[in-house]
Amino acid sequence: MSGKYLLGIDIGTSACKVAAFDRYGNVAASASGDYPVYYPREGWAEQNPEEWWDGVCHALRKLLKDGAIDPGEIAGVGIDGQSWSAIAMDRDGRVLCNTPIWMDTRAQSVCDRLNGEVGADAIFQVAGNSLQPSYTTAKILWYKENLPEVYEKIDKILQSNSYIAYRLTGAVTQDVSQGYGLHCFDMRNGCWDEEMCEKLGIPRRFLPEIVPCDQVIGRVTAQAAAQCGLAEGTPVVAGGLDAACGTLGAGVIHPGETQEQGGQAGGMSICMDSYKADPRLILGFHVVPGQWLLQGGTTGGGGVMRWFEREFADYERSISEETGKSSLQQLNEAGEKIAPGCDGVVFLPYMSGERSPIWNPHAKGVFFGLDFAKTKGHMLRACMEGVALSLRHNLEAAEEAGARVDVLRAMGGSANSLLWTQIKSDITGKPIVVPSSDTATTLGAAILAGVGVGFYESYEEAVALTVKETRRHEPNEKNKEVYDRTYETYRMLYRSLEDLMK
Repeated sequence: MSGKYLLGIDIGTSACKVAAFDRYGNVAASASGDYPVYYPREGWAEQNPEEWWDGVCHALRKLLKDGAIDPGEIAGVGIDGQSWSAIAMDRDGRVLCNTPIWMDTRAQSVCDRLNGEVGADAIFQVAGNSLQPSYTTAKILWYKENLPEVYEKIDKILQSNSYIAYRLTGAVTQDVSQGYGLHCFDMRNGCWDEEMCEKLGIPRRFLPEIVPCDQVIGRVTAQAAAQCGLAEGTPVVAGGLDAACGTLGAGVIHPGETQEQGGQAGGMSICMDSYKADPRLILGFHVVPGQWLLQGGTTGGGGVMRWFEREFADYERSISEETGKSSLQQLNEAGEKIAPGCDGVVFLPYMSGERSPIWNPHAKGVFFGLDFAKTKGHMLRACMEGVALSLRHNLEAAEEAGARVDVLRAMGGSANSLLWTQIKSDITGKPIVVPSSDTATTLGAAILAGVGVGFYESYEEAVALTVKETRRHEPNEKNKEVYDRTYETYRMLYRSLEDLMK
């Protein structure tokens, strides 16, 4: 092992982020690259993996230049990525079409058919996850039924991080943490179940061999080096799921430790050393060997605030230079002026259908309780509270499944908001610790590389050296009493509106 930096690459939904870390988790340089999400039809959400690669190359060149980092000083590269892609590649490594992403629900009819023909319980017994259109499984079969000209040319189906790993090294892989996207993945043993492949109609040859997340799968090729600026021969590990890498980067490596996610999506990941599945939740392998993650994954997270800012903050943007405060800072201040419970305004954050624990692709976002006395601040705070209420809903389902949750460790952009983090603590009744929230995911990817190349002796050493607590929030019992009533309204609203949402 040589070099003094580790590189983390994060393939997010709205952008890729790259960061170089020293041995102690300090960011030596970082950069990002944007790319769009395409919504060609209702229920569709797709991206072009080639644009991910272009974004990564742009970001890496900027990182190396602006950070004055010699590419030869990078000891290893780790990659994390969004879940449930279905990247169709031919034998020459060409991407055959845009990939549906985790928000895409076009394949509901495929799920309905398979749950009937194969049996929802039989699928769940193997995969530890219910068959839903957001996952990779149904998207592959959607290709077969709707894009036969694409399906006939498929050689392999890749995930977001494995596609970037392929572009860097030429290696075709499937890491164990992303296996949960396919329902022919044996969630107890971490391998493909060939009998379930046959029952579901997914050719085994489409599926790359499964590797540990910290395994060095190859080295940066000359062609990739010319495109992205990294040094030829730099080792690259398989990497893993973004939520799992963020969980590692937040310091969650032991049973009972829990990450709270505040990126584009919301939810949580609970570390467990034994198999505990619940059809309302999401179960996957942690990037840390020998551990599982019981997850709640919602469509409403930090993305709700991005939507609100885009649609309702023209004024705040117009005066940001004058005030010296970003539009998000100004919105946050407006939310602070509103009492807990928002004077009865409740928001359902189902902005792209909803995943766990209700699994309804038809679910819609709803503001309830508006009248002439309500302000933009009420709506803003209701958005924050709605996301926190969905987190509580998932935590309750996890605890009913037998998972233990004591303290939440927050990550993602929303953890930068003291107000939003405190709201989450009050609503869930859980203390929340905030490590370095903006870099947790890329740090987790970098730690995988560090363990893989021998930069760190163990995950315990890596976390002890790199993860630093910046602040802690304790739940306010008086506020929680208010939020308990809000939560009852929140649950009742969905039950009352569920049929209308169809």
